[in-house]
Amino acid sequence: MIQFETRERDVIGLGRLCIDLNANEIHRPMEETRTFTKYVGGSPANIAIGAQRLGLSAGFIGKVSDDQMGRYIVNYLEEQGIDTSNVVTDKTGAVTGLAFTEILSPEDCSILMYRDNVADLLLAPSEVSEAYVASAKCLLLSGTALASSPSREAVFVALTYANKHNTKVVFDLDYRPYTWKSMEETAVYYRLAAEKCDVIVGTREEFDVMETFSEVKGDDQQTAREWLSHQAELVVIKHGQDGSKAYEKDGTTYRSGVYPSNVLKTFGAGDAYASAFIYGLLQGWNAEQAMSFGSASASIVISRHSCSEAMPTVADIEELMQTTTAK
Repeated sequence: MIQFETRERDVIGLGRLCIDLNANEIHRPMEETRTFTKYVGGSPANIAIGAQRLGLSAGFIGKVSDDQMGRYIVNYLEEQGIDTSNVVTDKTGAVTGLAFTEILSPEDCSILMYRDNVADLLLAPSEVSEAYVASAKCLLLSGTALASSPSREAVFVALTYANKHNTKVVFDLDYRPYTWKSMEETAVYYRLAAEKCDVIVGTREEFDVMETFSEVKGDDQQTAREWLSHQAELVVIKHGQDGSKAYEKDGTTYRSGVYPSNVLKTFGAGDAYASAFIYGLLQGWNAEQAMSFGSASASIVISRHSCSEAMPTVADIEELMQTTTAK
């Protein structure tokens, strides 16, 4: 069980703030899609929104563009009750990242990303407040923020502050190949960050990328042993429809299944899982309970059109868990 300090704020996210444009005309290719609905997006933003929806107090460290899209993001976060005092506005002319989604079928979804000159990757180390990081029980990092400088250095500054003040760090690997030059580059920076984190969460494929230079690649137990030999207290490896496994330093292993769902799209599941999983850890639950709660949250979000807007409440998740059985 992860032990958290008593702090002013439950969780602070750091990293990507962007716009999701989800196709309204589903079951057709993007070439034939004419209308989209706009939502706030970006994995760490979705996780912070999900945490706030569950009743946690959330804040965010990030950078937005100095235009209508940037203001839309900040306004939405504030409407959700998320503290934006450490969301900085870019002054260089950078833009907001856009993610156009295509929903051909529940099993066949894709995302077309526009990530050139985006504001979130311009977050500077000097714009990360030590006092703000120290005010949280938990810091949520997304792997995408490591993709380029100066955001990369800002992440390591935040990690330094978190470790100094015993703010627990949850690292959501969130590997997006289009933001990286190579898997080798990804592996180098993921490894450096992961060694300083308390909880590491990712898919089997994401761990494989991080372990590009390692002989443990592809083996869950070896992966867990590798990362638990550093600072990590808990390693969670997700296997899609086969559920997820968690490993602790003392050798304890947990497994969680998935909840059946009327699937509309596949994206957003990981963010919903992470926010509910963090909620469970902060309630003092063991990893199995937290994973099950996360799986139920993911099941709800993939049945809805958006990611951020779809994040469920505690009552939503509890109702699903009471009426269905995980496989």
